[in-house]
Amino acid sequence: MGQVRHFYELLPLNNIVCGSGTSERDSLLNELLSLLKRHHPDLDMAAAAREVTAREELFPTVVAPGLAVPHARIPGMAKPLLGMICTPGGVDFKSEMGPARVTLLLLTPTEDPNLHLQIISELARVFSDTTMVDRVLACTTPAEVLALFGNHKREVNSFLTAGDLMAPPAAVLYETGTLAEAIRLFATTKCGELVVLDHEGDLRGVLALTDLLQYSLPEHLLWMDDLSPIDRFQPFVEVLRSADDTRVADVMREDFISVEKSVPAIQIAKLFTMHRLRQLVITDHGRFAGVVELKAFCAQLFWA
Repeated sequence: MGQVRHFYELLPLNNIVCGSGTSERDSLLNELLSLLKRHHPDLDMAAAAREVTAREELFPTVVAPGLAVPHARIPGMAKPLLGMICTPGGVDFKSEMGPARVTLLLLTPTEDPNLHLQIISELARVFSDTTMVDRVLACTTPAEVLALFGNHKREVNSFLTAGDLMAPPAAVLYETGTLAEAIRLFATTKCGELVVLDHEGDLRGVLALTDLLQYSLPEHLLWMDDLSPIDRFQPFVEVLRSADDTRVADVMREDFISVEKSVPAIQIAKLFTMHRLRQLVITDHGRFAGVVELKAFCAQLFWA
């Protein structure tokens, strides 16, 4: 098929249902698959159902409040298929984000992971507007839905970019904050590396758990083969004692790797591989824009 310029080009009018009384997840998925099968007779509905359901059991695909995007990659498909059903009463996808009231089912060829990830990213962007679900539900005809999406037009690039994959970090530090605040964030989040900003939002550095360890151990100790004479982790005790008075700026690392959000996403794979990174900082004309975490990146490539 030709290059898709907008995600809704995959969503013809007869693949949209503006109101459904379905309240159970598997029934909704079956309704969506039946919709696609009706307009695309070559679809192996049973195989698609197995793939979609298995994916949902592992990772519920509620990607924004009120929005579910169940999806699967199907070998040998000629083109991507997209269908949408609105369920005003909500459907439980067993997600922490609550029930879905708008559900878009996406099936893409296994052979085109680039397009798959681009469409998922674009749907997440459009629905990052917290009013979008309600606005879709207010539409009474498929034509109104497509007109609404057309107002959020953004062309899909011919290749996946870093910006398509980035996400806001779970937490950030400020250079004027204290080491004690950094330790609390490490303890209460899953982050192993934190971005450090100034109060204008400009990127100043990063602080990783390994930086915290290195700061705690005097350099001469790193050259000792036997650290048994060091009593009771004394260097770490000293750091903890002064943590409320130590500034993040004194501990953070200013030499780190970042890329502009416009670079091809394949560049991210290269950097993760070459530099053994766990997180990559993404910038937009030099300003901090987001991060791509290694695990999330691999999930999107291999099992999202």
